[in-house]
Amino acid sequence: MSGNRQSRTIGPAMLEVVSESLDPERCYRAVASRDARFDGWFFTAVRTTGIYCRPSCPARTPLARNVTFFTTAAAAEAAGFRACRRCRPDAVPGSPAWDVRADVVARAMRLIADGEIERSGVPGLARRLGYSERQLHRLLVAELGVGPLALARAQRARTARILIETTDLPMGDVAFAAGFASIRQFNDTVQEVFATTPSGLRARRRGRDVGTPGWVTLRLAARAPYDAAEVLLFLGAHAVPGLEEWDGTTFSRVLDLPHGPAVVRLSPAADGGPAVTARLQLAELRDLAAAVTRCRRMLDLDADPVAVDEALGADPALAAVVASAPGRRVPASPDAAELAFRAVLGQQVSIAGARTLTARLLLATGTPLPEPSGTLTAAFPRPEALADADLSAVGLTGARRRSVAALASALADGTVPLDPGADRAEAEAALRAVPGIGPWTAALVALRGLADPDVWLPGDLALRRSLAALGSSDADATTRWRPWRSYAVMHLWALAVPSLFRPTPSLDRSAS
Repeated sequence: MSGNRQSRTIGPAMLEVVSESLDPERCYRAVASRDARFDGWFFTAVRTTGIYCRPSCPARTPLARNVTFFTTAAAAEAAGFRACRRCRPDAVPGSPAWDVRADVVARAMRLIADGEIERSGVPGLARRLGYSERQLHRLLVAELGVGPLALARAQRARTARILIETTDLPMGDVAFAAGFASIRQFNDTVQEVFATTPSGLRARRRGRDVGTPGWVTLRLAARAPYDAAEVLLFLGAHAVPGLEEWDGTTFSRVLDLPHGPAVVRLSPAADGGPAVTARLQLAELRDLAAAVTRCRRMLDLDADPVAVDEALGADPALAAVVASAPGRRVPASPDAAELAFRAVLGQQVSIAGARTLTARLLLATGTPLPEPSGTLTAAFPRPEALADADLSAVGLTGARRRSVAALASALADGTVPLDPGADRAEAEAALRAVPGIGPWTAALVALRGLADPDVWLPGDLALRRSLAALGSSDADATTRWRPWRSYAVMHLWALAVPSLFRPTPSLDRSAS
């Protein structure tokens, strides 16, 4: 191997992943133990059967000499392997690497998952990342074994399977909604990836309820442990009337998707497993992949909770709270630009005050739904709509209105990049250059807008209270708990403001 490869230590068994290859011995140990914690980190292809599986597949463990390991399902499919019908490797949580890493490959993966290739093709993807098409293709092939088109094809196959199994749509509608250019391409891909026809996939759903007409219902898998109720409670506590809704069990909200607003209703999986049930009502079905990606980011479903808990739990100051809330996640926003505006509106006011101001902004400038869905009425306004909007009736101070206008202009003209493929460090620096946005606000956008797992909120009062109770200082925290400081923030917030989380033992009784 070349001398400039990057190494990364991940997962519960300390599986080492490098840019050119996977460690076969460590991968095989994970497969032999059927360890579900590695699902999504890599895929096992069996040369004697032509099938690829997730590490936890319940089938008989293949002989080591017959297997090959791939970092993505797309690479396995490009090599001619078909998805296992038993363990469904296409339905596992995504690799946490794409959330943790900040390099161009990870940024490309985040954009591809958000549907950038379907919207603007490989040239558009390359432009967003600041690379030529040839450079981008070379980088992806060097690390993943396949280029951007193969990665997008694998995503289209997964989207098609969801639509086939959860709706009664005609197959032609499924094909184009999933992003295929033709029925023939759709049929060929399904046959190659799943070793059956589209009608064969639909027949195997065994009478499964396809849900309410007009809605797509699917299960969003997470790595265990995962407390869906806690994540949804946190989101519900910040719910903005008209945009979001919380009934104590289900969190609903409007998503601003490329082809129109959508409504999603999220609730813990009925079987109690590490998953969330999502019901989606889309303006256009071709937005399904983007909607699923944004929901997964919002719910932090692709995190590696074992790696996070092992790192944070090793610190005596956090050991007790980590043990009391294993697998705690960082709830995010489906749209980083929206989170940036909400962060500005929430400066120096309570959560209730921030909700009120945001609801007024939504009423004044939001994009109305064609028809209300329960109490949901509008999508959050895009930056272009806010740049010249009259916000005098929202109740903001003059300085705050100017900050909102400056942020809107910077987002609209690209000065501040907050898309899924943004360089996080550059985005945070650009935010801090906007008048009225300081280090705390920029860090909050990085934490809950860009889903950066390693963010500390400088000067946060709730964090200071919890740190004092733990006998630590803010200065200590800037270097401790890397690269999982965002998760440390959530644990410390839970100590200071337990009402935002499921009840957990508080080390600072005054916080409750």
